[in-house]
Amino acid sequence: MSGVVTGDAVVLGLQPARVPSRALALVIDLVVVWGVYLLISVGLALATASLDEAAVTAVSIASFLLVLVGGPIAVETLSRGRSLGKLACGLRVVRDDGGPIRFRHALVRGAMGVVEILMTFGVVACVASLVSARGRRIGDVFAGTLVVRERVPAARTVAVPPPPPWLVGRFARLDLSAVPEELWLAIRQYLTRMRQLDPEVGRALAERLADQLVARTGTPPPPGVPAAEYLAGVVHERQARDARRAFAPDGGAVGPGGVAQGANAMSGSGEAVGAGGLPVTGSPQVAGAPEVAGPPQVVRSPQVAGSSPVADESDVVGGAAGAGGADAPGGSRPPATGFVPPV
Repeated sequence: MSGVVTGDAVVLGLQPARVPSRALALVIDLVVVWGVYLLISVGLALATASLDEAAVTAVSIASFLLVLVGGPIAVETLSRGRSLGKLACGLRVVRDDGGPIRFRHALVRGAMGVVEILMTFGVVACVASLVSARGRRIGDVFAGTLVVRERVPAARTVAVPPPPPWLVGRFARLDLSAVPEELWLAIRQYLTRMRQLDPEVGRALAERLADQLVARTGTPPPPGVPAAEYLAGVVHERQARDARRAFAPDGGAVGPGGVAQGANAMSGSGEAVGAGGLPVTGSPQVAGAPEVAGPPQVVRSPQVAGSSPVADESDVVGGAAGAGGADAPGGSRPPATGFVPPV
């Protein structure tokens, strides 16, 4: 990786192109440019057959400069540093700060390319690229440019190794809420690369990470469990909780142990589960069932001037008849509707 620094002091991880890939791209470009130049030269020779020798020489020099020099300059300017050969090889010309090139950069590269590529058959360009730390030829040095690789192979993703089977589920009640993301990242990087480390160095690093994890969780590992296996078991538990949280039904929260919590959470036996995963005493309210009525409430009828007060247990909301059958024919009590007829 190159140490390219932008104007904002950001280090770019650009990978410079080396001589083999640049040479292949140059060969493709030269084949295309020389093919176009030969076709144009044949057409101009037929068109200028009636001209004198001086005019033919001037037309030949102009076609050479326009095609072999101006052509690559125009292509790199319009494509922002990608000619046909560079596009085929996955290369690109950029500035020293990582930005796209402009016409002046392409002009300097093309002008120097006449000397170090066309006149010396690329020998000077190859020697300069081999000597340079970042594979730059003389034209790149004068123009302030760099040829980098655009198609970089993606790094192979390494999965975190699973813990031993007897450790799966041992950390179900462990509180992981205080563990920062930086520590999780360090633990995952260690677990994915622990086989590449020296045994003593890996063991010391695992013990240090385990001590930091114990300090965050407040629970020491089980006796006799190595630090690496302890870290693998805790990471496996966190991944399992994340999976359960991602696929949990709407409205169901997942507690530290991965148990559904909340007012609407139900246990496997049908009992309501409250905070902490403990069953709630009492009858749970089942969705769709009618609500259970509470104790009857007595509604006092308003007193009208000149009438006798009416207020007893017969005025019960819900349509229940009072004692003695207040709604029976001939009864002396008014209907239990909370309404007092006018006098």
